[in-house]
Amino acid sequence: MLNYSFDLNNLEYFLCILIRITMFIFTAPFFSQSGVPRQYKVGFSIFLSGLMYGVIGEHPDLQYMTVWGYAVIVLKEALTGLVIGYSTSICNTIIDFAGRIIDMESGLSMVNLVDPATRQQSSVSGVIYQYGVLLMLFLSGMHRYLLKALAETFELVPVNGAIINTDRLLESCVSFMGDYIAIGFRICLPVFGVMILLNAVLGIMARVAPQMNMFSVGMQIKVLVGLCILFFTIGMLPSVSNLIYSEMKTMMASFVNTML
Repeated sequence: MLNYSFDLNNLEYFLCILIRITMFIFTAPFFSQSGVPRQYKVGFSIFLSGLMYGVIGEHPDLQYMTVWGYAVIVLKEALTGLVIGYSTSICNTIIDFAGRIIDMESGLSMVNLVDPATRQQSSVSGVIYQYGVLLMLFLSGMHRYLLKALAETFELVPVNGAIINTDRLLESCVSFMGDYIAIGFRICLPVFGVMILLNAVLGIMARVAPQMNMFSVGMQIKVLVGLCILFFTIGMLPSVSNLIYSEMKTMMASFVNTML
């Protein structure tokens, strides 16, 4: 029989690890999909916490005086896991931003779908790119990188050692907004450029043949051309995924630095 025992201090330390990992699992991309049952998320969090508890060599005593002191430590760990997970999940909003621009240019802006992953209204192109990027995330092993990075945060930001620097956090958010717009336009640039040329051609045709109703004809041509461009540029999906994953790594490192 296995006789495994531990004292109260080790249990409190394990619970703090569990809180950080659980908050990360419920907010990080790929792990936080609504299609995954919550029982599996909780079980996976407990499993990772057990592994992490065994990997961490020293388990220092948590310095607190009352129950409220331990509650503050738990809240700090929950906030730490939430910030780390949120730093990666916000990068997925870049895909939705690019998808909305593509739909606006191609005449599909009035068509919205309910994204089952986020349960929010999303554009058609955004949903296509969203699932393509998530598929690339799994195939490229990015989910293992996220778990490895989460494990390394326990060395950089130990339990009860998070000190959030608001100035650095604000600077990281401002830096992300610049990358948000730049990467979003790089993703939708093929469709955006083709639509500018198509609008110029339609304008010339409206002058050459004014008897034609270019409004009704142009809407159908835009939809057809937009879908064709999406079809021919689907090979750029690995490059799009690489941009998103590079931004995930940058933002995760940046947000962790704000807690050092």
